[in-house]
Amino acid sequence: MFNDTYKEIKDHTTGVYKEKGSKFIAYSYPVYSEKEIKEKLEKVRKIEYAARHHCYAYILNANKSVQRASDDGEPSYTAGKPILGQILSNDLTNILIIVVRYFGGVKLGASGLIRSYKTAAAEAILSANIITETIKEQYEVSFKYPQMNDVMRLVKEYDLKLVNTDFQIKCKLIFAVQKSKACLVVEAFRKNHELKIEYIKTL
Repeated sequence: MFNDTYKEIKDHTTGVYKEKGSKFIAYSYPVYSEKEIKEKLEKVRKIEYAARHHCYAYILNANKSVQRASDDGEPSYTAGKPILGQILSNDLTNILIIVVRYFGGVKLGASGLIRSYKTAAAEAILSANIITETIKEQYEVSFKYPQMNDVMRLVKEYDLKLVNTDFQIKCKLIFAVQKSKACLVVEAFRKNHELKIEYIKTL
């Protein structure tokens, strides 16, 4: 069975972890583009301008196709990767977690840094409201007015969400359907040769 659901956080959260005088503050954000990520990084850098490091990780898209981590000057793999690990272990996407560090005068070593960045990120996720979203596909149906009843019967039968309707001489409607049901629904529409159905996009 194709899994057409994914999890993301609903709102911005924070988490704090302290170790040997060093303070780690995590900021988590729901994000949907590289542009948004850049804006959030700039925002946190302004808020925490005195912090020594602004490390982060993010995952984008329902299929988690975009993943990135940054150590921002910390030793390789001691910051960005542990943050990313927390996102992955909680099976989240469309999320950015930035962890800023204020140095407390005592070096933590690689294991101490990994533990600290991981825990701060985990704290931010712990306080988040995690929601489950469904991958949907959008289709446009074009038909003539006399076919209206047939089309609306299918919309009702498959409980389709109407995105847009235009019932003029030539009628059109756009609907969204759960990806796992899309083939079945498209086939039902195609049985009526008088109408035309076209895929638009995946959400």
